[in-house]
Amino acid sequence: MSDFRKILIANRGEIAIRVMRAANEMGKRTVAIYAEEDKLSLHRFKADEAYKIGEGMGPVAAYLSIEEIIRVARESGADAIHPGYGLLSENPDFVDACTAAGIAFIGPKAETMRALALSPNSRMVLALGPMKVIPASVQASTKSGFSDKRP
Repeated sequence: MSDFRKILIANRGEIAIRVMRAANEMGKRTVAIYAEEDKLSLHRFKADEAYKIGEGMGPVAAYLSIEEIIRVARESGADAIHPGYGLLSENPDFVDACTAAGIAFIGPKAETMRALALSPNSRMVLALGPMKVIPASVQASTKSGFSDKRP
């Protein structure tokens, strides 16, 4: 993360403030986004810069608008996007859009998200890696068709 100069936080509220605080401690500038309904929210004022998104959209649609977030990232000169949690943090299409726009995504790669998207596959993918996977119940393992035994 040390190569980033300016980070857009694609979230709101407490999580956005926490990400901003961490970024500021690392000497990074921050960009907030806000929907019309959040124009007085604290995260807007804690950021170095703030941009309104989703003109004519409801608040949920605004925060889920990949096009709007990429637009603001470009307009603000942000070289990285942190998704916070929820909203777009688990959307591999958002990661792909960031990559296509030449903006770093702070989080997992799109292919990792896709591999873990299906519950039975996620246990298998994790079990094949260096991590230890907590054994699931017999019932859950049987339903998924996955065994906790490594190949």
